[in-house]
Amino acid sequence: MMRTNTVEASKITLTELMLPSHSNFSGKIHGGYLLNLMDQIAFACASKYSGSYCVTASVDTVDFLNPIEVGELVTLKASVNYVGNSSMVVGIRVTSENIQTGIEKHCNSSYFTMVAKDNEGKNVKVPTLALSSWIEVRRFFDSLRRINHKKNYKMQEVTFDYKSEEALEQLKSHNIIMDF
Repeated sequence: MMRTNTVEASKITLTELMLPSHSNFSGKIHGGYLLNLMDQIAFACASKYSGSYCVTASVDTVDFLNPIEVGELVTLKASVNYVGNSSMVVGIRVTSENIQTGIEKHCNSSYFTMVAKDNEGKNVKVPTLALSSWIEVRRFFDSLRRINHKKNYKMQEVTFDYKSEEALEQLKSHNIIMDF
C-alpha cells in the first residue's frame, strides 16, 4: 500500500532569540548561524514528513534579504513543497521581529533538498504528497521548475566548450583579459 502524507503534516516552526554570540564582526547575525538553523529545520521537516532519517543533498538560492539584529526574534517556517522517490524539497521562510517595536521583516527564503535514508544509509521511498490548496500546487510546480532548471544547467555545463569562439567572445563582453 502506498503511503501518503500532507504538506500540513510536514510543517515546522522554530523561533529563537538572537544573542550577541550569534553575531558577526558588524554586529548583525552571522549568515552561517542562520544557515545552521535552516539546516536544522529542513532536517526536522523532512524527517517528520518521511518518518526517516534525512540528509541535506543541496541548498538552492540563499538570498539574505534583510540583516537580523541582536535581540530580535527569528522565526523559521518550513514545509515540504515537493517529493520525488526518496527526496523532498523543503521550503523555508525566515522572518525577524524587533520585540520592542513589533516590526517584522522577511529575511530569507530558501529551498533545501533532503533525502530520506535507512539505517544502512541507503535511500528510502518517501510518502506521496497530498496537495490541498492552490498555494501548495504553486509551490510544487515552483520546485519542479527549479529542479528542471538545475538539470538543464548541469547539461549545459557538461556540453559547454569554454575554448570555443563563442566562449572567448563572451569573455571579451565581460571585460575579461586572457593573460596566457
